[in-house]
Amino acid sequence: MAVKTYSPDRVKVTVGAHTLTGYADGTFVSVEQLTDGVTSQAGADGEVARAMSADKRCKITLTLQQTSRSNDMLTAMYEADQLSGGDMPVPLTVRDLRGTTIFAAGAAWIVKKATAEFGKEISEREWTLEADGAQYFVGGNQ
Repeated sequence: MAVKTYSPDRVKVTVGAHTLTGYADGTFVSVEQLTDGVTSQAGADGEVARAMSADKRCKITLTLQQTSRSNDMLTAMYEADQLSGGDMPVPLTVRDLRGTTIFAAGAAWIVKKATAEFGKEISEREWTLEADGAQYFVGGNQ
């Protein structure tokens, strides 16, 4: 029996040309489809029909420590996209280097700035991005 290993420091997230650093403890990246890929409906007689969605958009949630310099880069990207009138989507990749999970999109954008909270302890900054036309493979680890 082979032992499989996951290592969070081997998960790399790149937004544009910037590789993120300063992840928060716990879940620091989440990728999910925005819509169901398949929906179904049953008729009055029980006959079932399916509809395949062409919507391949995904939602990416990044959670960073408030001290992460990647917050500066994400804020700058958001501001540039706003100033350009939406002409600044960037490539985004999430890759588990010890496994086979990969997410790669040629066009991603920041939905809104992270909320800034301040308290006695270091807080987190949660960034929400969306992407279209991504290659998304959920795999295992080696």
